[in-house]
Amino acid sequence: MIGRLRGRIVGKQPPFLVLDVHGVGYEIEAPMSTFYVLPHDDQEVTLYTHLAVREDAHVLYGFAREADRTLFRALLKVSGVGGKMALGVLSGMTAEEFGLAVQAADLAALTRLPGVGKKTAERLVVEMRDKLERVGVLAEGSRRAVAASAAPAPDQDAVSALIALGYRAPEASRMVSKVFAEGMDTESIIKAALKGAIG
Repeated sequence: MIGRLRGRIVGKQPPFLVLDVHGVGYEIEAPMSTFYVLPHDDQEVTLYTHLAVREDAHVLYGFAREADRTLFRALLKVSGVGGKMALGVLSGMTAEEFGLAVQAADLAALTRLPGVGKKTAERLVVEMRDKLERVGVLAEGSRRAVAASAAPAPDQDAVSALIALGYRAPEASRMVSKVFAEGMDTESIIKAALKGAIG
């Protein structure tokens, strides 16, 4: 297995590049995310690689970041996803963006990726959701962003709390909209809404 190569780029024609390693030219397929960060021809570069052995060919894939290769390998285990589609995913968004789209079940974002239809997007969400952290795709900031996007807004929280206290939904919404201002937390909204109702 070839896990990493260091050499000079002597040819680039996406998705292919040729890496000269001590006189041997390795033809490598790479996602656009790797092409964007490659140095100019004749400069040394290190690529993390994945060798796919098929009946009709041996295909070497290369990635600028180890996280991209890890995600690529995880994608290959998803039913119906081959090397070409996995490269398309990594060309269309970063590993972190992909992680966020899967966590949020954002099918619209996933179907914008080359070759990904609605059924494949649904499969990606189902099969990749539990693997993201294990493959290191979700950074701490991404996990916080997912948690934040999943959390209801403070005004919605306040409405729910007032309904739990016995107010009818339209009345609770009206009470909150009267007192709500940007930056208020749930507790402040509830207190102000109750004060307004009493006053």
